[in-house]
Amino acid sequence: MHRCMSLSAGAAVAAVAALVAALLLLWCEDAGPGAGSSMAETEALPKLREDFRRQNKSVFILGVSGETGRVLLKEILEQSLFSKVTVIGRRKLTFDEEAYKNVNQEVVDFEKLDDYASAFQGHDVGFCCLGTTKAKAGAEGFVRVDRDYVLKSAELAKAGGCKHFNLLSSKGADKSSSFFYLQVKGEVEGRVEELKFDRYSIFRPGVLLCDRQESRPTEWLVRKFFGSLPASWASGHSVPVATVCRAMLNNAVRPSDKQKEVLDNTAIHSLGKAKGS
Repeated sequence: MHRCMSLSAGAAVAAVAALVAALLLLWCEDAGPGAGSSMAETEALPKLREDFRRQNKSVFILGVSGETGRVLLKEILEQSLFSKVTVIGRRKLTFDEEAYKNVNQEVVDFEKLDDYASAFQGHDVGFCCLGTTKAKAGAEGFVRVDRDYVLKSAELAKAGGCKHFNLLSSKGADKSSSFFYLQVKGEVEGRVEELKFDRYSIFRPGVLLCDRQESRPTEWLVRKFFGSLPASWASGHSVPVATVCRAMLNNAVRPSDKQKEVLDNTAIHSLGKAKGS
């Protein structure tokens, strides 16, 4: 049952800011959209997954306490794609389900990541879903999490042997943007690219749609906004979190000779809906 609640002044400002951001995403265009999945690739997914499993790869995930990281971990375990799964975060998480019993947890202090370099060693694939908002952490806190923590984690992952680094970014990310959020996202994309991973995959979804257990009036308002748009518009500028996570994994199992690939919201929709037989 939904409860009616009045927005505080701060929440109201955040809600307005969220709608402005949503409108900005409608206006922004991604440079160089990534490729989605063809029919042949969709049909090949079961074999690609099986071939991937045989490689016994190790993976780490950053940001599992957030919605996208949480869903990504669930998808990874359900598909059994990796022989070792490690969650890296600021606190130990409690998992009740049996499927999570073999998940390795590394607790780190993001302010002193160099002291925890061992947590990033020995992983073939890394997924970074770290992120906060300016409204929640302030401008300085947002930069610290979305740029500094992400970049330092990527540096340690590279030094630790990670071959394929996956970064959750945002539609419209551009270091030259006049919009602070997109500017920071674009800056960190570029700085991670300089590390020269063997494979670097950037995901630029639009507004992430999810139903959190906690009450967040701002997100509810944004979901209502996109729910009022024509389906073609909504799918072009927003995407369910579960679709993003499936796209990340479907992309990881398919071979690529590209050092860098950028998947925009349309490509994420296409790849995330490809389930194979």
